[in-house]
Amino acid sequence: MTRKRDKKPSFEPGCVPAPGGLLDWRDSQHYDHWQMHPCALCEQPTPLRSHAGGPAHKACAESWIAANPTEARLGRFASDTQPKRRRDDNHA
Repeated sequence: MTRKRDKKPSFEPGCVPAPGGLLDWRDSQHYDHWQMHPCALCEQPTPLRSHAGGPAHKACAESWIAANPTEARLGRFASDTQPKRRRDDNHA
């Protein structure tokens, strides 16, 4: 019996950075340890993946956001959602 490998579902995107801003892609789901695919924007190989699972270099995505600010608001590329800060973390 062969085991079928299920594709990971895409994960929840956060905010789209302002044009010229940087994406926060810290989550490990942005990195494919097994395969390189052509970037959707520059066509060079990359192990990086967007929230939707499409291959894209982070720098290419940031440049695309800067060049397409209106379309970028639709969320093709977005930062990771940030965990809510706890109120009791004041160490002052």
